[in-house]
Amino acid sequence: MPESWRRGVVAELAFSAGDLAMVRFAVSPMWEVAPSFRLLTSTTAHPVHRPWVEQVRPRVVAAGLDRGWLAELIGPSGYVPDFLNPAPGRPAPTPATEWDAILASPADRVRQDLDHLARHQGGLGPLLSGLRDDPTSRLPRITQEIEKYWKVALAPYWARIRSVLDADVFHRARSVAEHGAGHVLNDLHTSMSWDDSTLTLVRRKRIVTRELAGAGLLLIPSAFTGPGLRTRVRPPDPPQIAYPARGVGTLWEKRPVRGTRALAPVLGRSRTLLLTELETPASTTELARRTGLSAGGVSQSLTALRDAGLVSAHRAGRSVLYARTAVGEALLEAASVGEGSRASDGL
Repeated sequence: MPESWRRGVVAELAFSAGDLAMVRFAVSPMWEVAPSFRLLTSTTAHPVHRPWVEQVRPRVVAAGLDRGWLAELIGPSGYVPDFLNPAPGRPAPTPATEWDAILASPADRVRQDLDHLARHQGGLGPLLSGLRDDPTSRLPRITQEIEKYWKVALAPYWARIRSVLDADVFHRARSVAEHGAGHVLNDLHTSMSWDDSTLTLVRRKRIVTRELAGAGLLLIPSAFTGPGLRTRVRPPDPPQIAYPARGVGTLWEKRPVRGTRALAPVLGRSRTLLLTELETPASTTELARRTGLSAGGVSQSLTALRDAGLVSAHRAGRSVLYARTAVGEALLEAASVGEGSRASDGL
């Protein structure tokens, strides 16, 4: 065994034919909440997510989210309570579905997780002490804060994040079809290896065995989880492994905007301009400043774009942030392809 593998726990997860048949992928909003929040509260600049951090951190601080429930639940490193990451029952659950699952967490499970967190942190803060005393009445406050964080930090960017996660799942699913599940498990991360129906994970802080976990395996691509893996083992749920998604390195790169000449006659010049300006989420005031359009004109055009499903609106404190939806992204991409095709044909 290599020396690097000797650092930490080596976990071995055995697979029966039934377990292998139940390996599946899911995109989970909650698996993005904890690592993204941890990133925002870090003092270290992140080489990939820095543009997102610079935009979002002031909003998170202004909303007081850096000193509430999440600040006590999600420390700068180490364990995150398992009840914050319920096992996705579908390939792509909505945020609200996962918040409902958190609300349904049994009180004894919440207390067990908090006791584990206390051992890691050397105690619990005042909010979490109250949560341990009465999980049922206080869990709604946590989900309310998570929803607030989601609207401020992740919802305006979700279309872009989701496209990266979906692309990863598509790539892995095609690989399963072509090479089998064992090949994908062996190729997923450098700290994982697959051999003889056993998945080995190295440098773990917690033991992961089939005796301690439910059947199957749930693989979750993540934009924010970092270079390592995160695991959740809570029977009867299948073990969950969150891993860095392919393509995260280009997530915040500015994309060239094409296709505006094709779209302008359809949407109008102002609406096309605003759609292209929403490379990053922005408020009405910011968009008016960038484009030179009047605030009233921007507001009217954004309403039309929102009604058409091309942009979404997300309240962040006193402001409303507008962002391109997946439909808006697809429309720009299609117009870009069409414009390029016509140019190559000499039209």
